[in-house]
Amino acid sequence: MRIISGIQPTGQLHIGNYLGAIKQWTELQNKEECIFFIADLHSLTVPYEPKELQNNILEAAIAYLAAGIDPSKSIFFVQSKVKEHTELTWILNSVCPVGDLERMIQFKEKAKQFKKNINAGLLTYPTLMAADILLYKAESVPVGKDQVQHIELAREIARRFNQRYGKTFPEPKPLLSEGAKIMSLTDPKKKMSKSSGPEGCLFLFDEPETIRKKIMSAVTDTGKEVKFSARTKPGISNLLIVYSLISGKKVKELEGEFKNKNYSEFKKSLAEALVNFLEPFRNKKRELVSRKIYIDEILRMGANKARSLAESTMQEVSSKTGLM
Repeated sequence: MRIISGIQPTGQLHIGNYLGAIKQWTELQNKEECIFFIADLHSLTVPYEPKELQNNILEAAIAYLAAGIDPSKSIFFVQSKVKEHTELTWILNSVCPVGDLERMIQFKEKAKQFKKNINAGLLTYPTLMAADILLYKAESVPVGKDQVQHIELAREIARRFNQRYGKTFPEPKPLLSEGAKIMSLTDPKKKMSKSSGPEGCLFLFDEPETIRKKIMSAVTDTGKEVKFSARTKPGISNLLIVYSLISGKKVKELEGEFKNKNYSEFKKSLAEALVNFLEPFRNKKRELVSRKIYIDEILRMGANKARSLAESTMQEVSSKTGLM
């Protein structure tokens, strides 16, 4: 099965990114045909500093490689280095109704967040996402729950294209993971995000003392019982999910382990588990930081492999649409 996914180069990766996406990527690449990319074109739709973009891409590449993406098993590249992404986007725009794009929840949220920058890219972002997927005829897309609507639109766009021009694209399916939505450490009712501030995020390469400080300061709930309840105990429930995902233990098992212990004891145990869990990532990153030429070569070779697949798809699309 061919699988594709991408993450924007918008700063440091946090534990939510890893547990919600990258961990799943590293497991999938051992058994499926995987294509992973740094979505730099998507990042242009919101305010950013152009001078920092290339450095952000490099940092993202280092982060993903340190987190376990293996270029010998997967195709790994930068989105903008394969021009067929934008070429197919324009063609798909011609079969995608504007109304479908305007109904996208993320567009509505971004339009509220960036009221002075409601650009056409924000609106057509899902069409580019559909092109990312359909260009490689991917069958499955690892995503968080907040991206499922975009995958459904990609399926609809594939159907519309196939009906108009003939069977060309498979209809991709979302692949959700248990850790698809890790919440903020400071506000467990909101998804973990860099925009919520550094204290709410546990970054993948945080140093041990920083990890301990953030976990011990994490918001919990009234009472002392370490028990999962997303509705009444969102704080401790969020930490239980993180602990479960990094340890391999079920939440019920952790509840039993800390049945007669308080929040502080639970947090200390979680903090140490996270310090140990993230240590290999910190070590790998330190090794990669000094190997820029090596990373550039990985991305170049990945783009060449991706371009070969993309060119084949675009030849078929151009033929069917009458462009060739």
